[in-house]
Amino acid sequence: QVQLVESGGRWVQVGGSLRLSCAASGGTFNINRMAWYRRIPGKSREFVASILWSGRGTNIYYADSVKGRFIISGNGPNAPLYLQMNRLRADDTAEYYCGAATSAAKDYEYWGQGTQVTISS
Repeated sequence: QVQLVESGGRWVQVGGSLRLSCAASGGTFNINRMAWYRRIPGKSREFVASILWSGRGTNIYYADSVKGRFIISGNGPNAPLYLQMNRLRADDTAEYYCGAATSAAKDYEYWGQGTQVTISS
């Protein structure tokens, strides 16, 4: 069973930066992709960024709302997954979740408990 633990969430002013971390443990040997999602109270969880590791390299994807501001990085499921968040806006305020999936899975199978990011002016 894979366990994911996020950290790094805190209060930040608009325009500031923050780096979130996600540590995976357990049966990570089949994990080939991880992602960051976020949830604003009263709304469904939304995609932020993902990273896919394969024999052909690494593929990274971003939601349009964070493209150019956020950077996802990680050297595989046995290393920390990061989300560098720059030029933060008030609408980035959310609970941020780390997800992981095996190559056989259609959707993300494993989730962390989340870390709260609050952006204010």
